[in-house]
Amino acid sequence: MSECLVFAFALVLILEGVLPFVAPRMWRTTFRRLAEMQDGQVRFLGLLSLAAGVLVLWLARK
Repeated sequence: MSECLVFAFALVLILEGVLPFVAPRMWRTTFRRLAEMQDGQVRFLGLLSLAAGVLVLWLARK
């Protein structure tokens, strides 16, 4: 179980590092826009991200 969590954490770090590495200007602009959003908007994006992750896990387990 712990090996799987470490693997998942490593994948998250890799995926989150791709955009700043490939397109730092776009990443910075996107980050600024996120920082300017209201709390409700950020929560909605978080909810969408959670739902997408759950959906991918559910589809992968089938």
